Amino acid sequence: MRIRNRVLTSVMALSMVGVLAACGGNDGGDNMENNGGADNANADTNDAADNDADDMNDDMDNEEEPADEDAEENDGEEAADGDQVTITYARGQDATGATDVLVEAFEEENPNINVEFREMPADTGQSHDQYVTEFSGGDASIDVFDADVIWPAEFAQANYVLELDRFIERDGIDLDDYFEGTVDSGTFDGRMWAMPKFTDAGLLYYRSDIVDGPPETWDELIDMAGEYAGEEGTDFGYLMQANQYEGLVVNAIEFFGAYGAEVIDEDQNVTINSPEAVAALEKMMEIVQSDFVPGDILNFDEPATHTAFLEGQSVFARNWPYMQAMTEDEDVSQVQGNVEFALLPAGDEGSAAGLGGWMTMINRNSENPEEAWEFVKFMTGPEGQKITAIEGGSAPTLRDLYDDEEVQDAAPLFADEEFVATLENAVPRPVTPIYPQISDIMQIELSRALSGDISAEEAIENMEQEIQSALDE
Repeated sequence: MRIRNRVLTSVMALSMVGVLAACGGNDGGDNMENNGGADNANADTNDAADNDADDMNDDMDNEEEPADEDAEENDGEEAADGDQVTITYARGQDATGATDVLVEAFEEENPNINVEFREMPADTGQSHDQYVTEFSGGDASIDVFDADVIWPAEFAQANYVLELDRFIERDGIDLDDYFEGTVDSGTFDGRMWAMPKFTDAGLLYYRSDIVDGPPETWDELIDMAGEYAGEEGTDFGYLMQANQYEGLVVNAIEFFGAYGAEVIDEDQNVTINSPEAVAALEKMMEIVQSDFVPGDILNFDEPATHTAFLEGQSVFARNWPYMQAMTEDEDVSQVQGNVEFALLPAGDEGSAAGLGGWMTMINRNSENPEEAWEFVKFMTGPEGQKITAIEGGSAPTLRDLYDDEEVQDAAPLFADEEFVATLENAVPRPVTPIYPQISDIMQIELSRALSGDISAEEAIENMEQEIQSALDE
């Protein structure tokens, strides 16, 4: 499936570099806040940062209902009409200025609510740890905050945040309007703890001056990468993120999703030990151990990937959307005008892209939960997400916004039907309160398999046993 090549606006470029740090190297986004890339490249790396709250989880398991009771008590303290209330909103650095526009628009519609912005560290791991420190101590200075897609279950289990279902039901919010993967990321124990703010997903980039179109399946990619490596000055056929860090987990989740495997189901049962998971890992190993990838592919993260691809070293590369703008930047790209992108190749069950992006949550100790919810509802609703898309270049989580002409004009990528299809196919990482531990386990076992130290079957069995042990603790 081919996606038309379009040049992103400067706004898109700024946002994806400022945001990528957030999700995973987008994981680099609020993304390069790390969505798995440059927020992206460094953010997902940091997503697996040690969770200081892990030791508290068992003790807090039974406190979720008290948290709801506290929230209901706070609801009764909503300021009377006309009273001025100030809430504090925290998130990472925003170089685009979209946050200022968002807050101004909200305050104009809600003149009794003032929003103070608190900038958190650009490093997503540092922001995570700072939130944990403050919330575990009962600090109420932050009311609303942005959260990486892998945080909601952890923060819900630790009793740091408010459950949002009663607000959602009361105000008639239809969660079916959002991409399914983003809703899944905010759901834990059957309840909604975070509202989707913006999203991100992995893409396949390819040299359009070398191949006529992208491969449809992973087997086709293997054939084409081997055949075309060396054409037009390239050295390699394919680049990916195979270093032992969060980005490796994201790549693996994409293979698992393509072959119909999952790590943990919605009931927290470990389901990774399956023929589908073994097949997915074997395909990943086949690529990493091939002669058409760099000899040091096990050291590649998002920055290494985009650097090599922009220098014209590879025919294909897996990376986040932020790299598209870079391919057309004459200051950094040697392949300008010769790059297109597409859905990632399909396995037995279709194409799957790793989900990145950011959610918005409410501190359970907020003294103004109603006003906090009004701000969350605005930010993650149509008007707020439209502002974030136009002013910040962040991909909406609401499907209908991709039909909005102003959104399409702000970033042509948003007008591409196949890009939207990629977001529809985005697969979240395991939704669990102990995700950092599970990520560490997966990183180690995946690395051992990719380096040839153990078989795919052994790696999958080890992951099953170690993840189950971690959940049982």
